[in-house]
Amino acid sequence: MARRGKQRSSGSKRGTKSPQFLFGLHAVEAFIQRRPEEVFQLYWQKGADQRLGKLQALATQLGLPTQYVERQQLDDWVDGARHQGVIAQVRSSELWREADLEGILDGVENVPLVLVLDGVTDPHNLGACLRSANGAGVDVVIAPKDKSAGLTAVSRKVACGAAEETPFIQVTNLARTLKGLAERGLWIVGLADGEDRSLYEGRLDGPMALVMGAEGDGLRRLTRESCDEIVAIPMGGSVSSLNVSVAAGVCLYEVVRQRRAPSS
Repeated sequence: MARRGKQRSSGSKRGTKSPQFLFGLHAVEAFIQRRPEEVFQLYWQKGADQRLGKLQALATQLGLPTQYVERQQLDDWVDGARHQGVIAQVRSSELWREADLEGILDGVENVPLVLVLDGVTDPHNLGACLRSANGAGVDVVIAPKDKSAGLTAVSRKVACGAAEETPFIQVTNLARTLKGLAERGLWIVGLADGEDRSLYEGRLDGPMALVMGAEGDGLRRLTRESCDEIVAIPMGGSVSSLNVSVAAGVCLYEVVRQRRAPSS
């Protein structure tokens, strides 16, 4: 499965955008632990329960500006989403940029594992995929910039802190990025419905990129053509496919299982 070819990164930069709201205990805690300098303001719900105590202590320790507001105000800011009593107004910066990808992969100490999301547009699905990726030890999650969900308050909250722990990079040309991964020696495995080759027949214990397509549309043509092999999750019931975040979890933990299995 190995291929030759590796390029070194010349460094990385970070971008800056306008402020946005980030909410939910896990998402806010993970963000302020990693990027406290990008927090403009923390808003606490008046009379919130003791679950906020640890986070409030951390905010005090870091000297972050805070303000107590009524729950209705928090509800209005996030359109009624479950904020858990805390909202952070943060700089909407890209934590990782496309130029960072080579450096991230250069820093992988063990066998690299990459998750690629081709056309996943639902921020809830993106957040769930990031959470599964973090649990499975994925080194970086990649998605195209066009027609794809980016990191939002919703996706970060669903990810429960994984969005700040696992690098998420949106790239301009996904096919070109997959070619670059192949040149680094990664085996490119795509998932598609209806394939004869089962996920459990694939060799997934080496350096690899797992490529998931959008629900309904699946893998795009150029993305599919960039894969070394295509596998499917065997389905035993009347349902023909799984939600992309569920499918990602199934596939990633098959990778984990194979990597931990004793060598034959």
